[in-house]
Order: sequence, then structure tokens, then C-alpha cells
Amino acid sequence: MAFVATAARLIRGRGGRSPLRPFLCVLCASLSALCSAPASAQKANISGLSDLTFTSVNFSGVDASMNQDICVYSSTFPEKYQITASGSGTGGSFTLASGSDTLVYQVQWNSSPGQASGTPLSAGVPLAGQSSSASQKTCNSGPATSASLIVTIPFSAVDAATAGNYSGTLSLTVIPE
Repeated sequence: MAFVATAARLIRGRGGRSPLRPFLCVLCASLSALCSAPASAQKANISGLSDLTFTSVNFSGVDASMNQDICVYSSTFPEKYQITASGSGTGGSFTLASGSDTLVYQVQWNSSPGQASGTPLSAGVPLAGQSSSASQKTCNSGPATSASLIVTIPFSAVDAATAGNYSGTLSLTVIPE
């Protein structure tokens, strides 16, 4: 997950804080599908991911959140899988960096598409027991999407952040169950 926060001249409001902190954040996801059985027996696939861009984060006390509907396929019956996320921060943490400055973000997962909230993910910890409605590995027939990825930059992180260009990577791994 790569986020880029664009450095900008801050307009100082009361208390020395900016009423609007501009951030350009881009999400790039690295994907992998792993199998615990031979490749011919069980398969999993993630498709439909694209960059998420936070063009500005409003300095109004509200978390900045974006969600993306994607396709997760598992060849098992029933179509169960586990998802694991890790960031590019220390120890796989969900952080973005601008030089030595960091900005934390949160990741949620929902095994249904069209959702704005889900189960919070912890870096490197599998979330098991997820179900997929995908009937094809790229959702090219049947439902077009089967899950929601939700990324949030908490207001508290924005409030404490220095303006800059922040970037990072979020890696998702799906394993059939």
C-alpha cells in the first residue's frame, strides 16, 4: 500500500494548526496467493486491486477512509480462505514514511463487496474463515467483486503528521482453507 502525501505550504489557523492538511496518498498492493496443498489441489487469487488515492485529508476531526471492492477467489468447497496483510513499516506495520516522519494507517477486511467497514486486520496476523462468492478466479463471470478492502488514516495520525510526501506498501496474502 503506497501512500504519498504531497508537501504543501500550510495555512496556520488558531493554535498553529492547519485547517486543511493536503495529502496525496496512493495505495499500491502487492499480491500473493499461497497454497498449503499441491498447486493442482487448491488455488486462490486476488484481482481487481488498484491504487487508492487520498488527494487531501480534511483537518476537521474526521478519519480519512477509502474502500475498494475486489475479487478474492478460493477453489476450496465451500469457498473459504484466510487473508493476511502486512505493511512496509517496521515489522510489517501499517505505516507510511516521508523521510524519517511516519503516518500510521489502519486496514479492515470484509468478505462482502460494497462495505465501508469490516474486521480490523493486524499486521502479519491471518484472518481465517472468510467466505468468497467468486465463481471464477478473476470474477469475469458471476459476481464482479467478492470482498472489500478498507483503508483508514486516523485523524489523530493526520493531526500529528508533518506535511510531506508519504509512501508505503501494503501486501495481501490469501490462502485457501
